[in-house]
Amino acid sequence: MSEEKKEKAEMPADKEMKKADKPVKAEKAKKADKAEKPKKASKPVKFKRQRSIEDQRERNNAIRDFLKGLIFPVCFLAVIGLAVFLIIRFVNNEEESPKIIPYGFEGDAETPIVVENDDLILTMDPATTYFTITKKSTGKVWSSYIENAESDSRALSEEKNRMQSNLLLSFGIKSGLETIYDTKAFSVDNSIYEIEQVENGIKLRYTLGKVEREYIIPTVIRVSELDALRENMEKNKASLVKDMYKKYDIKKLKKGDDKEALLEQYPILAEEPVYILKANTREDRKQQIEASLAEAGYTYEKYEQDKLLDQSNSDEDKQLFNVEMDLRLEGSDLVVDVPFSAFEFDKKTPITLLTPLPYFGAGGKDEEGFMLVPEGGGGLITYNNGKTAQSSYYANVYGWDYCQRRRYVIHNTRAYFNAFGHSSGDGSFLCIMEDGSSYAAVKASVGGKLNDYNYVDAEYTICPKEEFEVSNMSSSAVYSFQTNLPENEKITQRYRFIDGTDYVDMAYAYRDYLESTYGDYMSLNTDKVAPVSVELVGAVDKVQQVLGFPVSLPLKLTSFTDAADIIKDLEAEGIGKLSVKYTGWCNGGVNQQILTKVKPVWQLGSKKELRDLATTASNLGVDLYLDGITQYEHESDIFDGFLSYRDAARMLTKERAELFNYSHVTYAAREGFKSYYLLHTDLAMEMANNLSAACDDYGTGVSFQDIGMDISSDFYRKEMHSREDTKNKNKELLKSMDTKKVMINMGNDYAVPYVDMVTNMDLRGTEYTIIDANVPFYQIAIHGYIDYTGHPINICGDEQEELLQSAEYGAGLNFTLMSESSFALQKTLYSEYYGCEYAAWRDRMISMCKRYNEEMGHCFNQEIKDHEVLSSYVRCTSYADGTKVYVNYSFTEDYTAEDGTVVPTRDYVVVR
Repeated sequence: MSEEKKEKAEMPADKEMKKADKPVKAEKAKKADKAEKPKKASKPVKFKRQRSIEDQRERNNAIRDFLKGLIFPVCFLAVIGLAVFLIIRFVNNEEESPKIIPYGFEGDAETPIVVENDDLILTMDPATTYFTITKKSTGKVWSSYIENAESDSRALSEEKNRMQSNLLLSFGIKSGLETIYDTKAFSVDNSIYEIEQVENGIKLRYTLGKVEREYIIPTVIRVSELDALRENMEKNKASLVKDMYKKYDIKKLKKGDDKEALLEQYPILAEEPVYILKANTREDRKQQIEASLAEAGYTYEKYEQDKLLDQSNSDEDKQLFNVEMDLRLEGSDLVVDVPFSAFEFDKKTPITLLTPLPYFGAGGKDEEGFMLVPEGGGGLITYNNGKTAQSSYYANVYGWDYCQRRRYVIHNTRAYFNAFGHSSGDGSFLCIMEDGSSYAAVKASVGGKLNDYNYVDAEYTICPKEEFEVSNMSSSAVYSFQTNLPENEKITQRYRFIDGTDYVDMAYAYRDYLESTYGDYMSLNTDKVAPVSVELVGAVDKVQQVLGFPVSLPLKLTSFTDAADIIKDLEAEGIGKLSVKYTGWCNGGVNQQILTKVKPVWQLGSKKELRDLATTASNLGVDLYLDGITQYEHESDIFDGFLSYRDAARMLTKERAELFNYSHVTYAAREGFKSYYLLHTDLAMEMANNLSAACDDYGTGVSFQDIGMDISSDFYRKEMHSREDTKNKNKELLKSMDTKKVMINMGNDYAVPYVDMVTNMDLRGTEYTIIDANVPFYQIAIHGYIDYTGHPINICGDEQEELLQSAEYGAGLNFTLMSESSFALQKTLYSEYYGCEYAAWRDRMISMCKRYNEEMGHCFNQEIKDHEVLSSYVRCTSYADGTKVYVNYSFTEDYTAEDGTVVPTRDYVVVR
């Protein structure tokens, strides 16, 4: 302590002592001290005030630092709170389970229901809902079920039930497990269905679920009441009733009885003893008890009262589903509708899959016939072909829905037309999937696998599911399901019954269907030359050095002036009806950025040169199409007008639909390739209109790289689009462009009537072992109406095989070319274009096209009238004017036809 402070502290004690001994002196001293005090005290007071200010400042700073320290944790807690709120509000907001009221059959079960028109007779057994269709012109009868299913020694009991069902339904739970219900075991056998006859048809309403027959016998009844009833029974009946019940008295429980559980389930026990029906009482015993109680005076009203005594929840796990199936006759067609608006189910157990008429028209082990499946242009599976060790046939209609996650891709299944069928005996039928076709997958199997029958059907995804990635620490899976279904949608299958038994007859029927559905959009063209499609590759991205830094920039492969020179050169050679698709001309090249603004790649030339290219093509009569990607983005960012959080489509888990390129070796996402995003459906439509407007500006046709080939749903919460809705939007978009030239890839059936050219059509598809023959079913239906080509001959892997398939299927020829040398592609990711150098392919391509045009050019405005499989390697396609095209796929043997025509190995011959 300083001397000053010490003196100050001792001062009061000195004053007191002096005051006590000498008052006068004290008074004088006091005055003296008072006079001197300001001088002596001025320094300590000032020091104290400074200390006070400094202390206040320190306190303020401490408070400020404390508050600053709270900012992060408060914000963090606010974010957590918001997340919890959103989860509770949107994810875990479980609705109360709906009460589903089962249907009940109360009609005449003995009298068949008959619906008839000029072509067909529909006959239904109301006791089973089985029905048959009779074709009047031939007497051929097609059945919805397998009549001898119970005697099938190969089928298990569950499979036998499915063979006798009009509908199969699968439902799922959060863990991903799925259960299959069929209408026989889970509806008809319990009489929980309704039949309504309407004009030209029948409405079937099924309740599917584990519903037991309700007996009018109490599970719980007071001892006094049951004893009174037993007194009115015969002795043996009273004894039987007593044996089926167990007496419980809360005051006299036996060892092992759980008092708390009994009181919870049966609260009446607290008041008086009761009888409880023994578990697992046999059905026949229940019937006897019901009859005895009824004779003794037990009523339904008393039964309803006794049900209140039982508080157990034995029915809580029994799921019920209400589904409606409408059958109606339209001319020579049976139309089957399954409206979404009639679905009733608990959202905790949504309907995942639905299969209408799974065994309709199935062929037995002693029958001869085949099934038509939509593999490539068409595939035939012969009845009982013995390929029971092979996998059953399965293909997604229109391919994969890219708004669903895939971790590995081994093989992509795809069907680009919406039909399958059966042929046996003296007739055939074609099933055309109309509404809901984008949800479908076609399945087929031969006799000897699950059962003795050959069947093909369509399985529809109703509520798709997606797995949540919970945590790396958890091995359990949790699934999210789409449960809010669009009520205006439905599943429609049209069964067209045909007198003929050949797949060509079935193709004629499909052509008639397309003509009646699309009207003037399906009309024969006037071409007298073979269509030739040439894809010119404009630019690809390549990492290049700029000021010593590696930068990804467009690499010129075919400039605007190069493209004009190639078009003039090919047209001068007269190779056929030339259509040119210009790929990679805008927004960065082949790996195209989003089309918010359509900007030509400046490395290819100026906008004037692009317009000159369009003018050159037009003057030569060549259809030029500018190609673009509208459903996806690549290498796009905010400067391109793309924000993934705003613009990417959403999966069921509400994650962005991020897509990857997959390896053919590991089947996982390829390393070195960047991911890309599927766009919102509405945004994709906007990009398609932007591309179309740009093509109008340059005076060219428009080529869509994805529309007409890919369809995906979008589960964006604010604007959800089902896959079927996306299909219809694409269809309407193409329909609105009927005044301009339009080109697409692959050629899904709903898109083909509205376009001028289809390229890259998968003519033969995948040659699965279970398929016995690949045939041009789809091409027979559309040939002469729409120009189409297969894959590019020069980069497909086997140029002669692709040429022969084009000749068999009546397709034009397709090539992919570029002006630059293949060496320009070194150190890029575009090895698929190594075989595209125009200078290297020019002469061979011209020779191939000239021969093809000279021999087959006259066929492209005609319908295909016949197609024959002459041997394992030889096919013959016939046209309306009698022209025949023989194709020999053999590597070793020439083929001599009945008319004496010799077809060399690996070649085609045209006979006029």
